[in-house]
Amino acid sequence: MVDYQKIFDEYCRDMELALKLSFEMPEGFDGADGMFDPDSGTVYINADFPEGTPDSVRAFFLLHELRHAAQYLCPEQFSEMIRKSLGYVIQYDGTCYKLVNGEYLECSLEGGEERFAVLYAGQPHETDANTYAYEAARKLYGDSEELRRLYESRMPKHPVTDETYAEVYAAIDEKTAK
Repeated sequence: MVDYQKIFDEYCRDMELALKLSFEMPEGFDGADGMFDPDSGTVYINADFPEGTPDSVRAFFLLHELRHAAQYLCPEQFSEMIRKSLGYVIQYDGTCYKLVNGEYLECSLEGGEERFAVLYAGQPHETDANTYAYEAARKLYGDSEELRRLYESRMPKHPVTDETYAEVYAAIDEKTAK
């Protein structure tokens, strides 16, 4: 069984982060595997996995959210594009958000679900968190087919360039300008 608290405590110690861990997902996020709330400094994990789910897969989600915590709270440790991407949300249906003064401004972009599925998965902060979680889970539990499949399913089908994200973010900026 995954010792979530041990992994969490070690990460927080190594990264010098003061975070909280909760296994009660916030309202509206019941189906999510996890999330990080930068306002409260809380990592939320939905640990209700089907029986037989490998420990490496369970740990992946905690490690993914811990990486997001570091991205938000220690931005100087990450690339400029990762830092910039944290202020944007791209969803599969083309609904996008930009974080402005603590408020998410919404807009819609055109382009189809396949395009936005790739853009969502390829966001710099997401690819970084997925890659980190995969590598860290492999170190803790060894490699497995399930862990590889999870990682591959969360990565874009083809790489997305920083230039593409700069264009998408500029379009979001334009549509959310007040």
